[in-house]
Amino acid sequence: MPLSPPVARELLHLRDIALKGYQREDGLFDIEAHLVDTKTYGFPSEHRGRVEPGEPLHGMWVRLTIDMDMNVIACEAASDFTPFAICPQAAPNFAALAGLKIGPGFNKAVQERVGGVKGCTHLRELLAQMATVAFQTLYPVRARREAEERRAASAAAAAGTVSGEPPASPGRRPALLDSCYAYRADGPVVARRWPEWARPPQPAEPQPADPAVSSAGAAAKV
Repeated sequence: MPLSPPVARELLHLRDIALKGYQREDGLFDIEAHLVDTKTYGFPSEHRGRVEPGEPLHGMWVRLTIDMDMNVIACEAASDFTPFAICPQAAPNFAALAGLKIGPGFNKAVQERVGGVKGCTHLRELLAQMATVAFQTLYPVRARREAEERRAASAAAAAGTVSGEPPASPGRRPALLDSCYAYRADGPVVARRWPEWARPPQPAEPQPADPAVSSAGAAAKV
C-alpha cells in the first residue's frame, strides 16, 4: 500500500539514481550507477556561474566489474556535473577498489580506500547500493551454479556409497540466509527453500502480566 497522502508541499530537490546489472559476454558482470541531483529553482554557483532549474548539480557515474564470486575486478568513476571544478579529479581514485570482495566488510573497505579526501561523497554513497544490486544481478546465476554443485555432490555421494569413499561435503551456506526478516533461518521462506539450513522457530517471549488483570484475579480469589 502507498504512503499516506501528504500535506500541501513544494518540490525543492530531486535525486535520481539508476542502478543496473549486466552480464558480459566474457563471463564477468558490470554493475553501473548513475546519480543526478537537480533543483526546482536556480542559484548562483562559484564554479559554474549559475545553475538553472532542472540543470544537474551533480551528475556522476560508477561502474563495478565483478566476477561470479563478487570479487571486484575493476572500478571506473566519472563526474559529468559537479559543484566545483576540482571535483572530477577524485574519480580516478576509485580504481583502487579493484581487489575488494562484495560481502561483509565491503563498506568499511571502501571507506579505507576512497574515504575522506581520497574520494567523493556522492560516488562513495552509490557503492553500498551497488553492492545490493550486485547480489540481485548475480542471484539467478549463482543459484544455478549452486544447484549444479548440489547435483554433482549428490552424484558423488551416491558413487561414494558404492565405492566406499566418503560422501561429498554439503553445499555452501546461502548468501541470503539471515540477511533480512524474510530470509531469517527460523522463518517459513528458508524452511521451504533451504530446509537443510532452517532452524526451528523461536518460541515467543512471555509477555509481562498486566498489573490490573493480576490484581483483579487476586481479588476474585479472595
